[in-house]
Amino acid sequence: QVHLVESGGGLVQPGGSLRLSCAASGSIFSIGAMGWYRQAPGKERELVATITLGGNTNYADSVKGRFTISRDNAKNTVYLQMAALKPEDTAVYSCNAIIRTLGLSVGIPYWGKGTLVTVSS
Repeated sequence: QVHLVESGGGLVQPGGSLRLSCAASGSIFSIGAMGWYRQAPGKERELVATITLGGNTNYADSVKGRFTISRDNAKNTVYLQMAALKPEDTAVYSCNAIIRTLGLSVGIPYWGKGTLVTVSS
């Protein structure tokens, strides 16, 4: 059994900052790529940022230069530092991780339940 739990969401004013965290727990053998996705009301889920085990990162064009993804492999945790937030960043942010559990030979994707980020004055 594996769980991903996000934290750090909330209400922030335009131009403000937030830091999201996502911690993985359970019968984990190894974790590969991790990432953040978001879904705004009435829209499809979209990729925000990903990070490989080695630290290579990828960002959506809409967040480049404003968001930074990082991970702490010792803590099985991925972070998303968000700055210069805009109202259009309002969404439920969910984390994703490719996790190999004990007894399996390959990793499969797991999702957290999400945390709401609201950018409004």
